[in-house]
Amino acid sequence: MHLGLRLLFGFFVIAGLAGFFVLRVFLAEVKPAVREVTEDVLVDAAHLLAEQAAAELAALPPGATLQQGAFADAVKRYRARPIDAQIWGLHKRSLDFRLYLTDATGRVVFDDGPGEALGADYSRWRDVARTLRGEYGARSTRDQPGDERSSVMYVAAPVLHQGRTIGVLTVAKPSQTLQQFIDRAERKILVAGAWLLGLSLAVGVAVTLWTVGSVRRLRRYAQQAHAGETPQPAPALPGELGELARAMGAMRERLDDRSHVEQSMRALTHELKSPLTAIGGAAELLHDPLPAADREAFARQIGEQVQRLRALVDELLELSKLESLRAPPRRAPVALAALLEALLSDQAATLRQRGLVPRWLARDEAPVPGDADQLRLALSNLLANAMAFAPEGSGLEITVKALPHEVSVTLRDQGPGVPDFALPQLGQRFFSTPRPVDGHKGSGLGLAIVRQVVLLHHGRLHFAQARPGLAVTLVLPR
Repeated sequence: MHLGLRLLFGFFVIAGLAGFFVLRVFLAEVKPAVREVTEDVLVDAAHLLAEQAAAELAALPPGATLQQGAFADAVKRYRARPIDAQIWGLHKRSLDFRLYLTDATGRVVFDDGPGEALGADYSRWRDVARTLRGEYGARSTRDQPGDERSSVMYVAAPVLHQGRTIGVLTVAKPSQTLQQFIDRAERKILVAGAWLLGLSLAVGVAVTLWTVGSVRRLRRYAQQAHAGETPQPAPALPGELGELARAMGAMRERLDDRSHVEQSMRALTHELKSPLTAIGGAAELLHDPLPAADREAFARQIGEQVQRLRALVDELLELSKLESLRAPPRRAPVALAALLEALLSDQAATLRQRGLVPRWLARDEAPVPGDADQLRLALSNLLANAMAFAPEGSGLEITVKALPHEVSVTLRDQGPGVPDFALPQLGQRFFSTPRPVDGHKGSGLGLAIVRQVVLLHHGRLHFAQARPGLAVTLVLPR
């Protein structure tokens, strides 16, 4: 199972179980809560009506009833009142209180029902019996045994006269009249629970997508490192995932540094073999008696190879210094066209000696922010590379073009170019192709320095076949 599905399933199960138990508690508490509030209202009503009936009950002759009189008439008028009350969206169209009144012995002397209870002995009913004993009397009785919805709540209050209990007034209310309020509350709770569950699911999906997206970014970063692609910054993530990303980035840098050192050492060893072999062979021959001309030739060969080694070391040190930087040490506007013009002036003697003719195809004056020394180093290596591969008597095409957001510099020689397979490898250290002048291969460090300077300035370096020659384009942001 995918990580996202696992997280979503776990979140949904937890939220679902929590929602189920919360809803179950709410639903279980709705009905008792409604009955408790109703009982509180019945207590108030019973005591109020007991006060209203006290005077007539005290004056009632033995064996008589209260079915006639002011109290009975008031109850009848209560029954006859029209009612259409809207209670929070629910309509109440009937008055549901039922009343009966007993004397001090528990005999029913008033009943607002059909009158069947008149004269009956209610002294053993819980509401009457407890009230006559001076306690709180209430009961709940089903009109139809086995049918919970036919339950009726009875709450009694003592009828007092001169500090003495002379009877009991009971107010009753059918539970059925409360059912619509209970049903509505349960519906609202269920709807709210469904919304809560849906919202929890939406939050779970959002959290899952965010977590899985972050993990996928980390996975993609690790896959790029495994594939040996160009290093990218570690993804910026919050919390523990961010710490993991930074740790992976640091680990990748250490591994890249180690791999870079190993590759550089192998390439450097290979690059050093040729001059060291030449120096060693010439040095051995110089121990033997030789003609002056040969001795001079071998000494000159040693000097050339030493100079080659010195240049190699200088370029390696310069490249190593550039690779240790994360940004140019200084930034100031640099005019690339003027910088190229100065480099051409410095190389004027060499250009005349080989008959190379620089030709400007475009020369836009558009400065770029950067380090002047680094950009001068990059352009000088770019110019030296073009001169090294240009045939004698040919031209060098130079283009400096200003675009809305960047400046491009293109140098094109008229040489043989490079094979198509070699284009992606240009700019890598110690990779080079034979020069047409002498057939020797360079170290490849010159273009590697150019590429590193371009990367430090957040630019791009392109190589393209020009037919004839090679076009090298350096693009820097303005």
